[in-house]
Amino acid sequence: MSDLATLEQRALSDLQACADEGSLRTWNTKYFGKQGEMLLAVKKVGEVPPPERPAYGQQANRIKEALTQAYETALAREKEHALARSLSADALDVTLPGRPVQRGRLHVATQLLRDIYAIFADLGFQVYRSREIEDDLTNFELLNMPPHHPARDMWDTFHTTTPGVLLRTHTSPGQIHVMRQLCPGPIRVILPGMCYRYEAITTRSEIMFHQVEGLAVGEGVTMANLKGTIVAFARRLFGAERQVRIRSSYFPFTEPSIEVDMDCIVCRGAGCSLCKRSGWLEIMGAGMVHPTVLRNGGYDPDRFSGFAFGMGPQRIAMLKYAIDDIRQFWANDLSFLRQF
Repeated sequence: MSDLATLEQRALSDLQACADEGSLRTWNTKYFGKQGEMLLAVKKVGEVPPPERPAYGQQANRIKEALTQAYETALAREKEHALARSLSADALDVTLPGRPVQRGRLHVATQLLRDIYAIFADLGFQVYRSREIEDDLTNFELLNMPPHHPARDMWDTFHTTTPGVLLRTHTSPGQIHVMRQLCPGPIRVILPGMCYRYEAITTRSEIMFHQVEGLAVGEGVTMANLKGTIVAFARRLFGAERQVRIRSSYFPFTEPSIEVDMDCIVCRGAGCSLCKRSGWLEIMGAGMVHPTVLRNGGYDPDRFSGFAFGMGPQRIAMLKYAIDDIRQFWANDLSFLRQF
């Protein structure tokens, strides 16, 4: 019993001598570690004569609890003192404003897509989405491009290991899907989505890009309707003063086919580096839906007619904001994206 009393006095004396948290934890290891003095004293209960064991055990447990409580109190007090010292040494001005959290924003291509949706919604068009993995029949043949047709060379195609299955090269297959779904009713839709082409990645081309296809089918739809739609779109997106030029072109799924140009937004037609000194910027391809395509979609070309157009939102953004490298849209460069 005298050994326990001596142990308690020595332990309390050592505890009072501890000046910091490190010495306190050293004290705890000394007395309560695996080979600590307190635990060894408790184990000695087997060496005590049987009549004295109960009193020895009670006294050992009391000292153990007292030392544990004293240690926890000293450790908590030392932590408070350490915090006070830290606050006094490194004063914190709680009245300073906090650091602002950076807010995310929509990608410039997404912003432009939403602008395009809004413009065509005001013109009475609905958004129709179709699949990105297509079959050869829908991507080419039903769009008036049979297997032997040379126009297929205009699209460098990603083919899958499944024969006849490919990544769509344009959004035009959506025309077949929507016509077959809504036939024989009138149609006025835009078909946005991703397209894929096996092309060299340069400042002007990418292997994946957005397209927005437009389609209107009904009785009495004419080229005048197409031109009015295009002019309205260009002036809503680029400015009310824009001028539109139409040139003849060729697409296998439209007849007649046209290319649509807009006067340069930088030089206003005078000629600059953006428009390659021509004064005009190409914004889309379009035309009247080919009778074969109408027939493949379920419409009688003798009764129905329609127009279609297609544009690339990334290319439109490049024209609108004078961006000279299409790869910027996929580079995730915040210094570029934060400009929009």
